[in-house]
Amino acid sequence: MTTQLPTHVQMPMPAFEEYEPAGDCVCRGCAQRRRSLARARAIPLRDGGHPAVRGARRVLVLATAAGVVLGGGSAAAVAVTTPATGPVALDDPGSPQGGRTPLHGPGGPVGRPGAPAKPGAVKRIDRTTIITRAKLWLDAQVPYSMSTYFTDGYRQDCSGYVSMAWNLGSNEWTGSLDKFATKITKEELLPGDMLLFHNPADPNNGSHVVLFGGWVDETRTHYVAYEQTRPNTRKLATPYGYWSNAAKYVPYRFNGVTGGLVPEVPGVVPEPPAAGPKPGDAKTFPGADKFAPGATNDFVAQLGRMLIERGAYRFYPKGVADRTWSDHDKLATQAFQRAQGWSGADADGIPGAHTWRLLVEKQGSDIAPLVGAAPGPGGVRAYPGAALFRPGQSNAAVEALGRQLVKKGFGKYYTSGPGPRWGEADRRNVEAFQRAQGWRGASANGYPGPETWRRLFA
Repeated sequence: MTTQLPTHVQMPMPAFEEYEPAGDCVCRGCAQRRRSLARARAIPLRDGGHPAVRGARRVLVLATAAGVVLGGGSAAAVAVTTPATGPVALDDPGSPQGGRTPLHGPGGPVGRPGAPAKPGAVKRIDRTTIITRAKLWLDAQVPYSMSTYFTDGYRQDCSGYVSMAWNLGSNEWTGSLDKFATKITKEELLPGDMLLFHNPADPNNGSHVVLFGGWVDETRTHYVAYEQTRPNTRKLATPYGYWSNAAKYVPYRFNGVTGGLVPEVPGVVPEPPAAGPKPGDAKTFPGADKFAPGATNDFVAQLGRMLIERGAYRFYPKGVADRTWSDHDKLATQAFQRAQGWSGADADGIPGAHTWRLLVEKQGSDIAPLVGAAPGPGGVRAYPGAALFRPGQSNAAVEALGRQLVKKGFGKYYTSGPGPRWGEADRRNVEAFQRAQGWRGASANGYPGPETWRRLFA
């Protein structure tokens, strides 16, 4: 059964700011420690793949599993999921790939054998659909393989994954993906673009490709990477351009992407729009039936993400929204409606056309933080949302955080205060507290997330 994906979805690009990345410190010393560990636990891979690399022996780089990262990110927007536990190599993909092939199914090729896609005849596709397709493998946790094909016919390696997300209709490899794309700059990167490293001299040595999902924060030192690597599909906050061979990763934009961001490409085949409202449509309310008890669909997930952006983080225990309607969504919707000054039937927790329009157009009032409210379950004060802890922000949450840091013995960077304005002293004190929890790398970046907040106020 083929999954019908929405096309030509017009919506603002998501700002991937709140994240819960997994991984260790990316400094040279820590990277060397991981490589030493990897060599001690090396596992040989079987031969195979592209003709240029067939017969080569590779080792699977193993790193200590990051586990579930407990530190938070830098703003309340979209949370980055934590990869499954197990061997994960953060500084070397260790992901050889197959060559160009048509799509494959259980019984062999489903396209014309020997007829991969032609770069001059790509289908049109919007950025939201690219990311939606990428998430299908992420949700399914598709195992990495350079010789196995998923149910959609795409090869389960890094280049097969990008081929699938771009809906190329064939399995490409790192040596051919650039023929379907145009080289861009780091500053031009948008969700759905790719970062490509192809080593023509030895394609099995370092060649890799990932999908760009958005910047982690305004520093643009880390981005959200969707990639197919061992042990399975993952989404991870990643240093630019990648953990290893960073300077060799080149940003590209798919020639078939819509949105007026690149010139029209001759030979590009327009893809007809899907009928009915689509997730991300900024003008069309999908109808109240999409938010009925037990309803499961993409509109529920979109609603949750929009509510989290507007201050509803505390209503979602895991910090992320899913596709099934629940009391979390209803309570968050009701809080947003009450923030507009509505009451009674107008604030019943069920989104209507007016609620939907305010959310998708980013209008109306945000949900107020509960910094001054009584502590929640277990005596822990409610997390007010990461957007309050940004440069230039001044609010009671920052001052409450500072007082608690001092109380816990992590106030050495304050020369005065603490006060209500977020500053570098706050960030460094939070970082010290996070490191005291045993967190490293991006999970100890100095910006308080839900777990950092919970432990501080526990």
